Amino acid sequence: MAFNFIEGEILIIEKPLGWTSYDLIRKLKSILKYQLGFKKLKIGHAGTLDPLASGLMIVCTGKATKRINEFQDATKEYIASIKLGATTPSFDLESAVDQTYPTEHITQDLIKTTLQKFIGEILQVPPIFSAVKIDGKRAYELARKGQDVELKAKPLRIDEIEILNCEIPDLKIRIVCSKGTYIRAFARDLGIALNSGAYLSGLIRTRIGDFTLENAYKIEDLEEKIKNIPQNI
Repeated sequence: MAFNFIEGEILIIEKPLGWTSYDLIRKLKSILKYQLGFKKLKIGHAGTLDPLASGLMIVCTGKATKRINEFQDATKEYIASIKLGATTPSFDLESAVDQTYPTEHITQDLIKTTLQKFIGEILQVPPIFSAVKIDGKRAYELARKGQDVELKAKPLRIDEIEILNCEIPDLKIRIVCSKGTYIRAFARDLGIALNSGAYLSGLIRTRIGDFTLENAYKIEDLEEKIKNIPQNI
């Protein structure tokens, strides 16, 4: 197998937990620079993952960067861990719990019934700790400065939700959704719908379109391939 990074490669990579999406791109640029001598090469990814999320990222190089929008528009699949009965300002573990709520009334049957209400075309208000722009500023920049942030609801689609494990207050689900879906915001909205609170405690992206996590490179394995396989660049 030979890579051709200038003509264009579509690389399916597993982003490690704790890395930003840019960390992954920077690491790959470093590998290509020092192993193959590239100083300038088009490279980009099709869909950001938060540092507290892991899983599938599509990285395109060279002429394949023209396909980034195509991949960004594809359906996504996630495995989400949700903690019921509490909220955080960021809707995930980036910030500490700020309020707690009762969970005694929540049953698995109630969760099943409530999740069904999210299937289909819905409106979702993005998290204030997000990259959504407001008058040219990122929402998270304003939120971290303590400024009031008001975001408009955006349409999106949720195709499937499957309960994988339910041991209240811990819930794990598989969710298939359109681009633009914030799983952190889904957790917030689920908590509200259950007359309680909820936040995202873990997230793995497992699929983008036809690409799956089980076929993705770990970054260290990709680095070894780039080192050892004859390159056609």
